[in-house]
Amino acid sequence: LFAQNRLNKFYNPKLFKAPPKTELSAESRIYENMGGEITTQAPGGIAGTGIGAFLQIREHRQARREAPPPPPETFGPYQRKSEEGNGVIAMIDLLVADLDKEMQE
Repeated sequence: LFAQNRLNKFYNPKLFKAPPKTELSAESRIYENMGGEITTQAPGGIAGTGIGAFLQIREHRQARREAPPPPPETFGPYQRKSEEGNGVIAMIDLLVADLDKEMQE
């Protein structure tokens, strides 16, 4: 699955499989060898919706106040978890299994 592979790139780099290189046509290879640059079509907006970006129209202005107090103490420094956090990938596996089950019924 494409989505699962993309998640593995972040969560489990050992399990990530790089996508295969795209095969250029003869015309594209000639164009590239002559110094041309092959470009790909950019996706249209956010998730193909055509919406270019979300913009902040107006800035929130606040009166100048005293500096806030320092933040309270929390847990110790950040420690990276091991590769046990596969909850998202396991959830995708469950969704795929459910869809396969429903399609068979």
